[in-house]
Amino acid sequence: MASEPIPLSGLARRLVEESLIEADVASRATDDARKQGQPYVSYLVRNNLASARAIAVSAAQEFGVPLMDLNAFDLDSVPKDLVSDKLIRQHNALPLVRRGVRLFVAVSDPTNIQALDEIKFQTGITTEPILVEEDKLAIIIEQFLNASEDDGLGGLDSDELEDLDLENMEKVEEEDEATAADETPIVRFVNKMLLDAIKSGASDIHFEPYEKSYRVRFRTDGILHEVSKPPQNLSTRLAARLKVMSEMDISERRMPQDGRIKMKLSKTRAIDFRVNTLPTLWGEKVVLRILDPSSAKMGIEMLGFEEDQRKLFMDALVRPQGMVLVTGPTGSGKTVSLYTGLNILNTQERNIATAEDPVEINLEGINQVNVNHKVGLDFSSALRSFLRQDPDIVMVGEIRDIETAEIAIKAAQTGHMVLSTLHTNSAAETLTRLRNMGVPAFNLATSVSLIIAQRLARRLCTVCKKQLDVPKDLLLAEGFTEEDIKGGLELYEPNTEGCDKCSGGYKGRVGIYEVVKITDELARIIMEEGNSIELSDQARVHGFNDLRRSGLEKVMQGLTSLAEANRVTTGH
Repeated sequence: MASEPIPLSGLARRLVEESLIEADVASRATDDARKQGQPYVSYLVRNNLASARAIAVSAAQEFGVPLMDLNAFDLDSVPKDLVSDKLIRQHNALPLVRRGVRLFVAVSDPTNIQALDEIKFQTGITTEPILVEEDKLAIIIEQFLNASEDDGLGGLDSDELEDLDLENMEKVEEEDEATAADETPIVRFVNKMLLDAIKSGASDIHFEPYEKSYRVRFRTDGILHEVSKPPQNLSTRLAARLKVMSEMDISERRMPQDGRIKMKLSKTRAIDFRVNTLPTLWGEKVVLRILDPSSAKMGIEMLGFEEDQRKLFMDALVRPQGMVLVTGPTGSGKTVSLYTGLNILNTQERNIATAEDPVEINLEGINQVNVNHKVGLDFSSALRSFLRQDPDIVMVGEIRDIETAEIAIKAAQTGHMVLSTLHTNSAAETLTRLRNMGVPAFNLATSVSLIIAQRLARRLCTVCKKQLDVPKDLLLAEGFTEEDIKGGLELYEPNTEGCDKCSGGYKGRVGIYEVVKITDELARIIMEEGNSIELSDQARVHGFNDLRRSGLEKVMQGLTSLAEANRVTTGH
């Protein structure tokens, strides 16, 4: 037997009379709203049963309550700390203006007498309703509550964070409810910065305090840019939050500290942050390096090697012994190149060990060791220990001294594949640098099999890049050959305004490489203690492109701009 329809009264009846809603819909909505504990007007608007504007106009006429357009209202004039946030959310009612002994409260449903009574009880002030549209009221309440919570940190979308699981984020000290509530905006702001950095593809996040300001910068595609300017007085609290997340000593502010944060984006993907604090004149600067394990598992074809360069790299990796050196400045992608090689070599038949300072990305199946100078575990001592553990492949994070170099070379000469890095600018300079360290020329010539010098250039956006016309004489001056120009050369530049797919006309980065195999002729020059110019000239005779030529190849392929190739290969 069908239930009797609920008799309509007040606002529901008027809406039916004005043909804004059907009688059976109005009756059912009244029943459903009561069962769900929702205000009638909120239920109608949220379920698209009637427009918020039409309901507001009808309600104003039915109850004789003044109607106001919230679009014309200044949110800054809302009295703060007068009514609790909990009460505002619970009743969907916002105090707008106080006039003497009267408080005017914005409501979308004038029959919500309970809201007015509870606000009056809490404030001790007589309340009077002002009718507003439901949808606009919901927006202005959110704006008001976010502004009061953020302490100048800016509005945050908590929905963006709900799927994340940040390990260590809840490891906070015992604190009372008031303190915990006060820190919530800091927690949300830091979480949002981490999330935004991942979304934008940033490699580093800088939290920087100064005398009269504070800024947060992201390094995206190798370039730092400012993303936020929180109030300077939050410097200490932001640093403390990051130190708690990284499991550092919060009380220690005079010495640099290192830590890590792990962020789980899903069941199958996690991102680590390597965190370092540095005491500066105006507080602790905190820098986070974003370590994405997926970057270490890129196929070699994704790195940007030309076909002949890729073949040289692969041939060197599959040799039973020898040394592969990857060189370049900090941030040039050396670690990704080495990890890509290690992933190719990582099979059940091989014993692989790495010594790193520190271990950046965890690789399953590889024995990774963190260098710890405090206890005497440096690269040379780790390498000695590796050689007692029956290794097939050894990776040394960096060759910094003669002791490490000598052990690595001895390993390469006695049946092991050794991979390592140096901070030099070219392949030829790598050999002279090792020789200047004190490594005998004979050992270099017989152990080093391949040297890769590399840089990372910003990749042009494929959507908005623009063709660039350059006169022939300028092209020749830049290093292009007559052969390059003869076939018609198409160069591109970034659209500095960018598009929705990029930032400033660039999206992502591409590797520029100099890959030099140590041939018999190069080995002879090394044995004769030839200088870096002689080594470079001989490498060109063999057809090994230097960094400049490799950069121009990327420009001709339309992958990057001439200006960007100049920036990373010539420094201007």
